[in-house]
Amino acid sequence: MRFILNIIWLIFCGFWMAVGYLVAGIICCVLIITIPFGLASFRIANYALWPFGRTVVDRRDAGAASLLGNLIWLIFAGIWLAIGHLVTGALLCVTIIGIPMGIANFKMIPVSLMPLGKEIVPLP
Repeated sequence: MRFILNIIWLIFCGFWMAVGYLVAGIICCVLIITIPFGLASFRIANYALWPFGRTVVDRRDAGAASLLGNLIWLIFAGIWLAIGHLVTGALLCVTIIGIPMGIANFKMIPVSLMPLGKEIVPLP
């Protein structure tokens, strides 16, 4: 079932959301100081392509630097990516088949707002 949901997800919104994260990551990698933001964006782009069967967990070793980085990310890229997830999720929830994918979009909003200090792990 996860495979089928991932295929439908990829066709309807996963590809476009991943492109958004890739663009944000490329822009962040232009400057040396923002490379950690770019790497986090690339990680989330991978998650946005194939989200079913994986989840986001907090890293125990994340500290104050992650909080500061998340606030900077929120201002420059996070809010726009979260709006993309919100709009896409609302549009997918219009159809019965799209409801699981819309809910998955809503679940990706917290990681799109604050990606540093998070880790994407497979579900058991």
